[in-house]
Amino acid sequence: MIPFHDLFFFALAALVLVISPGPNMIYLISRSLTQGKKAGLTSLAGVVCGFLFHIVMVSFGLTAVLFAVPYAYIVLKTLGTIYLLYLAYQAIKPNSKNIFEGDQNISIDRPRKLFAVGFFTNVLNPKVAVFYLSFFPQFIKPEYGSIFTQSLELGITQVFISFTVNFIIVLTAAKIALFFAKNPVWIKIQKWFMASVLVFLAVKMAISKAK
Repeated sequence: MIPFHDLFFFALAALVLVISPGPNMIYLISRSLTQGKKAGLTSLAGVVCGFLFHIVMVSFGLTAVLFAVPYAYIVLKTLGTIYLLYLAYQAIKPNSKNIFEGDQNISIDRPRKLFAVGFFTNVLNPKVAVFYLSFFPQFIKPEYGSIFTQSLELGITQVFISFTVNFIIVLTAAKIALFFAKNPVWIKIQKWFMASVLVFLAVKMAISKAK
């Protein structure tokens, strides 16, 4: 079992990452704004199932890679650092679009398609796999027990946080969009705050020592 203090820090990191805009969040918000809360929740169910798929795959993969390749940790740490810095740049890049701006040209889809698109948007997103493969090893230690079990523990924690945050976003997407429309300065504050936290996580990951 992973100690509480390590799991707590991972939870904070997962929280920061889930509130940074990405394909999943953009899809959920767009569906919530154009088709309503029910469509957003159906899409969220597909996204969560996509996370579960990645968790199982990565849990088996980490167990094999970390034991088989001596320098795997260094490679994964480097990928994780680059990934976090990339997210930081995406948060503040010039002319980036406000994700709460609804696109009225989106077609109206049935529940089955909403679920399927949410699932495949997550499963086919290489960034999700990179996140799991590069970020999880920073919190896994052989002395804590089975690497597979620890991977599942981190995965379940991440999915719970992702589901909770996205669930709130789906239910409040319209109100949040209206708030940002009336207070555009908060968009810039949110972007720079997000970028600062992501850079901090990248630096922490870069200087972390191998297990």
